[in-house]
Amino acid sequence: MAVMDFLDEELKTLDAEGRRITLRVLGGAQEPVSVVDGKRVVNLTSNNYLAFTNHPKVKEAAKAAIDRYGVGTAAVRSIIGTMDIHLALEERLARFKGTEAALVFQSGFATNVALCQSLMTSDKDLLVSDELNHASIIDGARLAKSARKVYRHKDMRHLEEILSSPEARAARRRLVVTDGVFSMDGDIAPLPAIQDLADRYDAFVMVDDAHASGVLGKNGAGTPSHFGLTARTQIQIGTLSKAVAAIGGYVAGSRALRDYLVSTARPFLFSSSHPPSVTATCLAVLDILETEPEHMKRLWANADAFRKGLKALGFDTGLSETPIIPVMVGDTQKAKKMSALLFEEGVFALAIGFPTVGKGKERLRTIVSAGHTPADLDKALAAFSKAGKAIGLI
Repeated sequence: MAVMDFLDEELKTLDAEGRRITLRVLGGAQEPVSVVDGKRVVNLTSNNYLAFTNHPKVKEAAKAAIDRYGVGTAAVRSIIGTMDIHLALEERLARFKGTEAALVFQSGFATNVALCQSLMTSDKDLLVSDELNHASIIDGARLAKSARKVYRHKDMRHLEEILSSPEARAARRRLVVTDGVFSMDGDIAPLPAIQDLADRYDAFVMVDDAHASGVLGKNGAGTPSHFGLTARTQIQIGTLSKAVAAIGGYVAGSRALRDYLVSTARPFLFSSSHPPSVTATCLAVLDILETEPEHMKRLWANADAFRKGLKALGFDTGLSETPIIPVMVGDTQKAKKMSALLFEEGVFALAIGFPTVGKGKERLRTIVSAGHTPADLDKALAAFSKAGKAIGLI
């Protein structure tokens, strides 16, 4: 075992840098008010935007699918792991996103990796990425064989400098990748400007709508829908694990894109397909999204109220313009202390530090949901006021 002793030193380094993670444990369903580590708290850390994880219609769909299809597929999609329910979900997602076709992957992370790796296959290609894009895009770009360029966050002048450069003009393919809603700051990508620049310089656009799916656009269709760009944006990525409340990711685009990925995308080819219960869950959520707009309305009303309340207390909520609302702290230890104080008051808000965010930009990231009540938000604001004063932030 001595050959593995280096792990003890690595763990000491993580401890010293404040980067060692201790897993929180849910003692029940992921709800707006949940039991976390045995304590009942207002949950401001979940991606359960529309409070669908425990929705009766969704659970009924999952149970019915188990009765019909069993608990799993025991195969990859390309062998015998494709069921008719998988195809039904992909056809439904394509209609939802306004595209010709869609393809489901095992996770949003796998989807981004697959697209970057499968489309950028030569050192003659160029992948251009926003500096604050999700880790899955960063890792996908590393696995791609293309050259890579990173532009300053939402800086369209910098993006144009890259796209107009001799290197970009000489590239075989040019791909611009952006988050739709940025996961740490809650701001929205300037997709119209990005699309205009991409069109001008013969590039195609891939937008990761993990935090925009179910949140922005018609019935939650995402940022291209929000900006009226559905017909122009070539590649739309979404997740099934946040507002849709299940697990998985998907790409929506042309029929040719889907057919190409079925034959070339390694995460698709070498991972087992979704259990039918998960697939049925996603179909049920799409039904709710398209027929019950009140969930999105409540989400945005809660987000606006909570953001306004935090600002009134004197907190800096950064760039937020969505239900992702950071509370800027600027110091790792202070952020951790504030998170602990909030937990004592019955509010769970996770501290985010370096290297997830840059040094000096440490924060608490909060996410409100459609399921939070006014009383929940009032309790949270009172706790933030007390904790913020205790650490000298306000």
